[in-house]
Amino acid sequence: MKTATITEAKNGLSALIDRVKAGESVVITDRGVPVAVLEPAPGRVDLEDRLAGLERRGLVRRGKGGPPLEEILRTPPPRVDGDVDIVAMLIEERRTGW
Repeated sequence: MKTATITEAKNGLSALIDRVKAGESVVITDRGVPVAVLEPAPGRVDLEDRLAGLERRGLVRRGKGGPPLEEILRTPPPRVDGDVDIVAMLIEERRTGW
């Protein structure tokens, strides 16, 4: 939760409102004593604003595209040659850690 003095709130109200629109709460203090809280109105937090705020603060980095689904679906699964017991191999792998 962000804390701002009354002077900081007066001089930077637009920035504080941007933070509130992004879903954050801001405590306004007067000589170190909390006197008010700026909070988003119920049901008014926009997901895009929230993500933009998190991105500005360096907490998330949005991707630039979707997953390569077609490539994943076109790639054939690995094949096992010969008479191999897959379940036994899995149990052995779990037992040994390899």
